[in-house]
Amino acid sequence: MAIIVNLITGRSIQQGVSMEAGKDKPAYTAACGIIELDPADFKRLGAFRNTNVRVTSKYGSVIVKAVEATQGPHPGVAYIPMGPWANMVINPNTYSTGMPTFKGTPVEVEIAKNELILGSLELVRKGCRGELA
Repeated sequence: MAIIVNLITGRSIQQGVSMEAGKDKPAYTAACGIIELDPADFKRLGAFRNTNVRVTSKYGSVIVKAVEATQGPHPGVAYIPMGPWANMVINPNTYSTGMPTFKGTPVEVEIAKNELILGSLELVRKGCRGELA
């Protein structure tokens, strides 16, 4: 089973704190390798919190951990912190601004419980090779 949600990205406090230790550390993956979903979307997906999921858009795919949204309720809207995990699924076109559009990407979310969440360095290497999750 899969659901379609509208993805937004942004900075989070947890992301900022974990960046201080280094983007190659497990704390950064724990803070940014996530997708926040509304409780109603967990129910539609048929998933439990902290389940690994595959997030796919027309730009790419990535495995992240599904966690309950910290703000809401916002059914149909999901959030991934800015960073390598979000970058795998957002539109890479910067429209000459130097910054991609981080808001409003339709994505499909499906359970991927036997798949691993890659660390930031491995994910970037994989993305640079043009491989999808």
